[in-house]
Amino acid sequence: MVDIESQMALIKRGADELLIESELVEKIKSGRPLRVKAGFDPTAPDLHLGHTVLINKLRHFQDLGHHVMFLIGDFTGMIGDPSGKNATRPPLSREQILENANTYREQVFKILDPVKTEVCFNSSWFEPIGAAGMIKLAARHTVARMLERDDFAKRYANGQPIAIHEFLYPLCQGYDSVAMKADIELGGTDQKFNLLVGRELQKHYGQAPQCVLMMPLLEGLDGMNKMSKSLGNYIGIAESPTEIFGKLMSVSDELMWRYYDLLSFRGNDEIAGFKREVGEGRNPRDIKVLLAQEIVARFHSGKDAEAALAEFEARFQRGVLPEDMPEISVPAGSIAQILKAAGLTASTSEALRMIGGGGVRINGEKVGDGGTPIAAGAVVVLQVGKRKFARVTVI
Repeated sequence: MVDIESQMALIKRGADELLIESELVEKIKSGRPLRVKAGFDPTAPDLHLGHTVLINKLRHFQDLGHHVMFLIGDFTGMIGDPSGKNATRPPLSREQILENANTYREQVFKILDPVKTEVCFNSSWFEPIGAAGMIKLAARHTVARMLERDDFAKRYANGQPIAIHEFLYPLCQGYDSVAMKADIELGGTDQKFNLLVGRELQKHYGQAPQCVLMMPLLEGLDGMNKMSKSLGNYIGIAESPTEIFGKLMSVSDELMWRYYDLLSFRGNDEIAGFKREVGEGRNPRDIKVLLAQEIVARFHSGKDAEAALAEFEARFQRGVLPEDMPEISVPAGSIAQILKAAGLTASTSEALRMIGGGGVRINGEKVGDGGTPIAAGAVVVLQVGKRKFARVTVI
């Protein structure tokens, strides 16, 4: 068994907040494997690296010998989690939920050990309790308490509608912890209210309250906004090895360390060693390559990681990209507009001439005729001619 100090160091790595740390230490001191819960509503068929922050932390708990419970919210997914939303979220159909849930199981076992993972579906305890049970559960909280939640309070103050079923979501998530007898629950920082409801309900049902570990929302490739498919700043775990590798290599050196803390399974000491090496003059790109290879190998294979590195080097590093390439943020627009805004051409007309002559590349690929827009959130390497380069974040 790993000593408590080492366990706590790994558990807290990358975390935003732990409530309550002294309680968790006492639970670990008991010597029994802790029951560690994280819930996921299968609201989309595929996952990106932002989703894996919690799953990676579950893996840490597995490595420490604790019992991991991966909860698929097939019941709560039909309600729709209103956390952080400024409008009522439309619920999904049962068919959509089950289809997405099957995809989730395939994807998460690229991170978690399936033999050591208990997969739970919250319909297994919610469907039997029926309408009477839901009414009893609803009696455990007041409207005033619900309106303490920031997103509910803002919507209420602004006269935006809040559907009654949305109040049920935090209660259902909290009751999950009762049904699963959770010792600790993981969630994003936007889940704090719901996670604390779990503590309150466990007390009511005579259980020791769970500890709460909140993980930050991972920034996307732009380094500013939360990773999101809608913003185009995401890295999907089902994307090709070359796509994953290239996108990871495009992140800033500063953001790279954030990704190491939240996405890598390398030890704290090894990452600290990388930081010392960079501080002593090692090129951070070398360290970024190691991260990109690790992530590609996790979701594909080691062979795919080597091939992705070879392709990246062939396309970008063999005398193509300068060491001191500027990093620029520009508004979204056509390629011609972005080239002008980035200072790579004097005007949009010059940009269009360069595009027409085959003198513009995006991420090493030649741009065809026209002014195709680049979506906000994208991070790309632009090249004009043989000597002008910039790593551009589109905002």
